[in-house]
Parts: sequence; C-alpha cells; structure tokens
Amino acid sequence: MYQFRPAEMNDLKQITRLEQQSFIPEVADTEEAIKERIEKISDTFIVAEKAGEIAGYINGPVIKTPYITDDLFKKVPDTRTGHYLSILGLVVSKDHQRQGLAGRLIDEFTKLAQEHEVRAMTLTCTENLISFYEDYGFKSHGLSESQHGGEQWFNMVKEIS
Repeated sequence: MYQFRPAEMNDLKQITRLEQQSFIPEVADTEEAIKERIEKISDTFIVAEKAGEIAGYINGPVIKTPYITDDLFKKVPDTRTGHYLSILGLVVSKDHQRQGLAGRLIDEFTKLAQEHEVRAMTLTCTENLISFYEDYGFKSHGLSESQHGGEQWFNMVKEIS
C-alpha cells in the first residue's frame, strides 16, 4: 500500500537518484533544483512511499501562465500566485511501474489543484506521452516553446472544476 505525503528534506537523496535514473542527463533535475523545490513548494511536492522507500513523486509550483517555461526547471518562482498548478516532474521507479502509481500521483495532484482553487494543471511532455496524459484528463495544446534538454515538448492542460 502506498502512502502519499509531502516531500521532506531527508527524501532528497532518494528523489535525486530516481530523477537521474528516469531522465536523460540534459533533462534530469539537479539535486540543487530538487532541494529548492522541497524547501519552497513542499505542499505541492508529493512522494509515494512504500515500506520506507520512495516509489515515485510529482511536483510543481502554482504559476501565473497556462504553459510551463524553461526557467521553471532551474528556479522555483518566488511568488506562489496564479491560476495554474504546474507539473515539473512525475517519476515512478522502475520497480513500481505498470501498477497504476503514476495515475494515482496525478489523482493526488488533482486534489491539490482543487484545494489551491486553480483553473487548470499544466505540464509539458514528449509526443510519446500525450495519450498517457489524455487518459487522465489532459488535453494537448500543441507544441510548446520549451527547448528544455533539446527535446521537442507539447503543452498539456487539464481543466479543474
């Protein structure tokens, strides 16, 4: 059984290790970036824990714009105002994949979006993940201007009612 809770600083090493295993080096967040997110946005940084091990996580700040900009991957904004809850990272460890955990993390984040009374959740993803996010209520808004890691990204938005 997974337990969902806010990220804590003692989770930093496990989260960083999962991040490095899950993304190519050009896209993976640094330990410093993850540390800053835990410090500044722990209320919107959820970890899924099972038997003392972090099995996955999802995080991102509330932002003012409907689409993610590349600067968000480097520094969390100082203001926490806006109408959009961004998803900067969604990771599930290889040992816990194909068990519905990513969907459960999205569901937990959707609850946070409702609590924060935002209009929508927003993220960018590569083309191969568009249908996955559509299964969880996101709609593609086309190509993103993001150049993060040299990849081609697509804007995805999920309206919150």
